Amino acid sequence: MAADERGTVSTRASLVAGMQAGVEDRWAEFCQVYGPVIRGFALKAGLTETEADEVAQETSIAVARHVREFRYDPKACRFKTWLLNQAGWRVKDALRKRRRWDDRVHRSGPEPGEGSDDGQTATIERVSNSGAEELEKLWDQEWEGGLFRRALETLRPKLSAKQFQVFDLYVRKEWPVSEVALALGMSVPAVYLMKHRVAAALKREIAIQKKRWD
Repeated sequence: MAADERGTVSTRASLVAGMQAGVEDRWAEFCQVYGPVIRGFALKAGLTETEADEVAQETSIAVARHVREFRYDPKACRFKTWLLNQAGWRVKDALRKRRRWDDRVHRSGPEPGEGSDDGQTATIERVSNSGAEELEKLWDQEWEGGLFRRALETLRPKLSAKQFQVFDLYVRKEWPVSEVALALGMSVPAVYLMKHRVAAALKREIAIQKKRWD
């Protein structure tokens, strides 16, 4: 096993071991890294902001109760998968509560002026019908988004203001390259080159984050 791989595995194992031992710093690290992923996952599943906050809180409580039962062995069960199970159960509970509420509303009739969020309902129906497979897909999407955000946060202090502006405007906000060049007083080839260098550095950082937390 390569040295960097040993280090990242050790990081994940030490995080779990620290949580099992009740080390406050490890719990703070867990909340910082995984809290936004759990909340974003709940939102993608069709929950409201309030419901997603509740799921994130309930999942953290469940992890605190059951983490001592988890045995760290990436070959048997990755921590990412175990955490998906913990979050997925809470999301399903929230969706079931929503469905029971909707059934009661349909039986009694909606209040005047009360409507539904078609996009949210569609997501809920999709999750309810396909179950675990759909939840896993949503979880992976949010997980990858979390890796990207953490990688960018780590890389940003190493970038110049102009490098970050190029990446933000050209890649994240999808401005045409000519508009980026005009706004930043650069040539088009210079924008391309700077974007390529930042993207390459970000790709390397995402790989590091993936080894560390995946």
